[in-house]
Formats: sequence, structure tokens, C-alpha cells
Amino acid sequence: MTRPLHLSVALTLLLALGACGETAEPETTAEADPPASEPANDAEAKALTIYKSPTCGCCGDWVTHMEEAGFQASTEHPQQMRAIKMQLGIEPEYSSCHTGVSDEGYVFEGHIPAKVVQRFLENPPENALGLAVPRMPVGSPGMEMGERFEPYDVLLLKEDGSSEVYAHIDTAEEQY
Repeated sequence: MTRPLHLSVALTLLLALGACGETAEPETTAEADPPASEPANDAEAKALTIYKSPTCGCCGDWVTHMEEAGFQASTEHPQQMRAIKMQLGIEPEYSSCHTGVSDEGYVFEGHIPAKVVQRFLENPPENALGLAVPRMPVGSPGMEMGERFEPYDVLLLKEDGSSEVYAHIDTAEEQY
């Protein structure tokens, strides 16, 4: 990566975290390590642990979106979100404001539509780390702003650090 690209990625991450309300205040419910990856049975297949700032409104809206779609969400507020993302293998260029982790250990970074997460969990691609929606696209679940909508890609994150487009969302209606 070139230096200007590094700076661009760093600036994007800082802006995303700042827009999400992450503050320097200590967070109270911190878990130092992400949960261990254990296979889930069918009854638990929709459980997610979500790491986010306690002050982030858009993250809370995404959690509500996931719960309304049938996911059971438990929320953690770690002091070091960047450290959690690094432990989970999420590269900075794929980063957003919150991270969900399934019981199977798959990661869901950012404002991914619940139906896309469900489809992924029903048939996870081989060597998949999870999915990501980098940045915070306007109109994505949790980032609704009236009628405004920005088309975006949901990326498939692979265990080797690479990615590819898993789904392209052209309209707000496609998300639900």
C-alpha cells in the first residue's frame, strides 16, 4: 500500500469511529478477548456477539435491525475496538464501527443487511472469515437517513486476508 493510501485508510477509519460516537471515556463491560469459536447447533445458529461503543447510535440501530430479523444479539463494549478487530483478523481497510461474531466464529463487520448475514450463515463459503461493509454507507441498516441511499458492496472476507464482492446492494428495498 502506498503512503497516501495508508493515510486515506487511517483517515476513513478515524472518521467512521468519530461519527459513531466512540469516545475516550472508559467503557464498562469489556471482554479482553473475543468469544471462543465453537460450532452452534441449529437453535443457536442466529446468535451474535456484537462489539461496539456504548455511545454509538447507528450501531444500536443495526443491533435492532438484526434482532428484528430473528438474531439473538448480546452486546459487549470493549475498551479497545481496534484490538478486537485485529484479533478477529479484520484488516483496517474493511473496518467499520461495530463487529458481530457468530457462535461459529464468523465476523460481520459494519452495516450488513440481516438477510445477507442469514444467507451467509446458511451456506458459508470455504475459507471465509466473514462479511464486511466498510465505512458506513448512507441508507444501509442502521444508517438510514430519510430517503437518502448510497449503493454499496458487501464483501466476503477470506482467511488469507483477501476479499471479493459477496453481494451488491443497489437500493434500500434490496436490504429487507
